[in-house]
Amino acid sequence: MRRFFKQIHIWLSLPLGVVMSLTCFTGALLIFEPEITESVQRDYYYVDSVGDERLPVAEVVALAESHLADGQRITGVVIPADPSRCYKVNLSEPKHAAIYVDQYSGEVKGQPERLPFFRVMFRLHRWLMDTRPADDGIYWGKVIVGISTLAMVVVLITGIFIWVPKSIKMWRNRSTIAVRKGWRRFWYDLHVAGGIYAVLLLLAMSLTGLTWSFKWYNKGFSRLFGVDVTASAAKSGGDRGKHSVDISPYAHWDAVYNSVADELEHPANITLSHGKASVKLAGWGNPRAADNYLFDNSSGEMLSVERYDDIDRRSKLRGWIYAVHVGNWGGILTRVMWFLAALIGATLPLTGYYLWIRRKFLCKRDCKYKECPHGER
Repeated sequence: MRRFFKQIHIWLSLPLGVVMSLTCFTGALLIFEPEITESVQRDYYYVDSVGDERLPVAEVVALAESHLADGQRITGVVIPADPSRCYKVNLSEPKHAAIYVDQYSGEVKGQPERLPFFRVMFRLHRWLMDTRPADDGIYWGKVIVGISTLAMVVVLITGIFIWVPKSIKMWRNRSTIAVRKGWRRFWYDLHVAGGIYAVLLLLAMSLTGLTWSFKWYNKGFSRLFGVDVTASAAKSGGDRGKHSVDISPYAHWDAVYNSVADELEHPANITLSHGKASVKLAGWGNPRAADNYLFDNSSGEMLSVERYDDIDRRSKLRGWIYAVHVGNWGGILTRVMWFLAALIGATLPLTGYYLWIRRKFLCKRDCKYKECPHGER
């Protein structure tokens, strides 16, 4: 059985290993994109100086509206708990676009763009730089990444059967990376020990990442957790987003914000949109978790509260899939762990190629190592 798993392990890795390595490497680089982006473009995200009074939300929105491009509209405003951070005015398009405004001075900081380096890394990670076909043809880049990720799941599982030690002595040998026994031994140990340490995290990344690659997998994965992805999400609140043409749609947002903020025990990021105020929950877990306060947009009257614990499983699952995929469910600690595991994952196919070439073409019959770093055990 072990020999059978080894053959599967090798013959899936040989043709797809480069894509696996590239996907892991680019994924590792994307983990800390928010921090790097804010560091490079700090002027967009932070106010010049913290003042005594903030501008009304309606005035902030009016300032942002003067900088909208054709077809863009404002969908909400994020009021941060940190007073040194600018208001974030969310836009309808493109995806994740926003304009940042200094809520004290009224200065419109502008609309930051994704750094070119991370734009390239993301396109490599998801689509191998391919573009979506205009005629609904096969999205080859996405398909290849999906197939490679699916193959990586099989490779990781077969690797467990091949390499996981069966005794304490073997565990000591296979969980240590020798750095003074030559390069051949080092690459062998990096492949075996690195795989043992990172396999569970890599499986978590791969299994969640596949939900973006294949619709059939996404449906099956969701049903595994009791979620029917074909069911349409119910729109709560009825006509709460409608407003009179004579009243600014943002006229009552300040009152709603103050009402919600007064109920909180600790400061939190609050996102105001038409008829809804979302309070981001702090702590470990789903980083998209939020309590929603529904209100009448035309009068500001509070209608109801939707607690995160009470929302549908579908909404929770989407947040958890992303959180587990990028490792941000446990703060900086888990993100560092995911970063290191992804880097190890990027080395596994490369060290695997080396071991296969050594064993196939260069390995001598009598190896001086007890556990051959380039041949059969």
